[in-house]
Amino acid sequence: MSQTSTLKGQCIAEFLGTGLLIFFGVGCVAALKVAGAAFGQWEISVIWGLGVAMAIYLTAGVSGAHLNPAVTIALWLFACFDKRKVVPFIISQVAGAFCAAALVYGLYYNLFVDFEQTHHIVRGSVESLDLAGIFSTYPNPHINFVQAFAVEMVITAILMGLILALTDDGNGVPRGPLAPLLIGLLIAVIGASMGPLTGFAMNPARDFGPKMFAGLAGWGEIAFTGGRDIPYFLVPLFGPIVGAILGAFAYRKFIGRHLPCDTCVVEEKDSTATTQQNASL
Repeated sequence: MSQTSTLKGQCIAEFLGTGLLIFFGVGCVAALKVAGAAFGQWEISVIWGLGVAMAIYLTAGVSGAHLNPAVTIALWLFACFDKRKVVPFIISQVAGAFCAAALVYGLYYNLFVDFEQTHHIVRGSVESLDLAGIFSTYPNPHINFVQAFAVEMVITAILMGLILALTDDGNGVPRGPLAPLLIGLLIAVIGASMGPLTGFAMNPARDFGPKMFAGLAGWGEIAFTGGRDIPYFLVPLFGPIVGAILGAFAYRKFIGRHLPCDTCVVEEKDSTATTQQNASL
């Protein structure tokens, strides 16, 4: 990150980076749903993963490429991220996701209208939830609220823990410029394996920003409730935050503290202290 990066510049980077990943991800789902593109779960997951990788390459030098409120909160709690930047970063991420969803909708607008007319779908009805799912995530109908929360918590914990591992040069071979691609591959693998359960949100901004747009674009309340008794938007909003905190804690507790570089630092400090003590005798 540049030493001269201002908070304003960092927020702009978070806005653009989050918007870019939403543009690619929501765009591919729109192509599948309303344009008849032939994508499977793996292809969709890869597009999302590459979108994240490109967004990281775009913004890492300015803001550190958080692109995710759950990541921002976890880095604040476990990696000394400045707490004064947490709220501005999160607002920028949500705003970027909202605007990118609006952009995709504008570009695909005629196809949305034609699809609704052809299939006699009334926007805002339960039947329209499938199209609302272009913008944000909804669970498999066979899993309940608690199960969906558990899925989002677990997969985000895995994501956060491995992000820390992939960006920690003390943990194995330094990854450097490959780290964004490896993070993208990680997201693709998670999406391919767990995506059918909840849509693998793992990111409150990725879900809530586009949900807000869908709500304003005519889907209304159904966009937030997902047709459930307990409003579903709470799951991808809070599940990833809890998961990221657990993932960061687990990495620091069970991996980071046991890395050889940490041991070397401790031994070096002990050796220095012993030398100083001997010198004073």
